[in-house]
Amino acid sequence: MACAECEGAGDGKVSGEGRGGTAGDRCPACGDPAPPSAEPITPTAKGASAGQSWWVLTDGELRTVERIRRDQRESPYLRWQSTRPLATVTVALLGAVVASDLFAILAGARFAGILKEEAESSWYGSTEALESAESLYFAAGVVQFAVLATAGIPFLMWFHRSRLNAQTFDAASQRMRPGWAIGGWFVPVVNLWFPKKIANDIWDASTPPGPDGTVRERLPGGLLNCWWLLWLLTWASSRFASRRYGDAQTLEELGSAVSSHLFADGVDILAAVLAILVVRRITAMQHDLQEHRTALAAAPV
Repeated sequence: MACAECEGAGDGKVSGEGRGGTAGDRCPACGDPAPPSAEPITPTAKGASAGQSWWVLTDGELRTVERIRRDQRESPYLRWQSTRPLATVTVALLGAVVASDLFAILAGARFAGILKEEAESSWYGSTEALESAESLYFAAGVVQFAVLATAGIPFLMWFHRSRLNAQTFDAASQRMRPGWAIGGWFVPVVNLWFPKKIANDIWDASTPPGPDGTVRERLPGGLLNCWWLLWLLTWASSRFASRRYGDAQTLEELGSAVSSHLFADGVDILAAVLAILVVRRITAMQHDLQEHRTALAAAPV
């Protein structure tokens, strides 16, 4: 059966209903699942592979879909847009997050060292040195928060735009609405898995074509999984360290709480580095796939 939106059929024929078909007769590239009457994709079909979990279009179908989208002049909100400028800013600010974490680790190590000396000493040393170390550690925490909040703005913009781009590639595979690409980070409890779920969908939809130009084998998601696990570990360890710091009554307890913060800062550095790799990888994948689609749309049938 032909797609009611692009009028393209897997067997190269065009249905007599054309664009007058029902809304449920559109192919995934146009926003809906494959029609129930469509033949399932098999490993022997052109452009398909064993275990393929989403619709794979032939070169001719991709050209048709891309030309229709171009002619319809879609809203800029839904049209594919480059995320390279946002990715560049995000990567730079994530690098600043790493630098602020290193500053906090240095300040925290100095503060923890003085606390240990004071706890082991039978007499109190210089109060001025202790207060100076604590002030520096507090300032490092303020810098950390400010840099992280600043980096979060372009990251969320990049994440949301990447989700919209993924919808232009494979709308049927997007399980969450675009608004959750931002809101999912701020809603308690669900923020522990909603962003990762959206990231998985973006990753799958942005997978570039294979060597034959049509088959899209799902790329391993180990990078996404490691980044998210480290992000969750950073969040949990930071909350644990903050609670210990607030409840500390002695110099030993205070020093132990600072050490917990040092661990959280170290994990955050790893999470930020992997976040940089995720941003760069998804951005490159989306540009590769878009260039392939554009080339197909411009090629003669």
